[in-house]
Amino acid sequence: MKILLCCAGGFSTNMLMQNMKKVIQASAKMNVEDFDFTAIPADSLDDQVDGWDVVLVGPQITHKVEFIASILKPRNIPYAVINKDVYGQMDGATVMKLALITHKKHQLQQGT
Repeated sequence: MKILLCCAGGFSTNMLMQNMKKVIQASAKMNVEDFDFTAIPADSLDDQVDGWDVVLVGPQITHKVEFIASILKPRNIPYAVINKDVYGQMDGATVMKLALITHKKHQLQQGT
């Protein structure tokens, strides 16, 4: 699963991404090789989004959700906004769940 984190600049989102990787490494059910992560600024989304399975949006850029949706919806890529409290705690486990649930819901809606 390819998870793209979209934020304002990238420093804090990179820390969150590392916490998500630690959750996978500690999991008995998930394998780190099955996941790919990257964090990019929202302004780079249009150029870099193709090929990603799910996009997670940092709460600091919720004002850009309409812009983000306008890029992702035509490409049929699901997205979710990370809760500000979860983001502030750098809760990699909860964000991983958000990514998995968002991706699964999208697959069910697509009938795949």
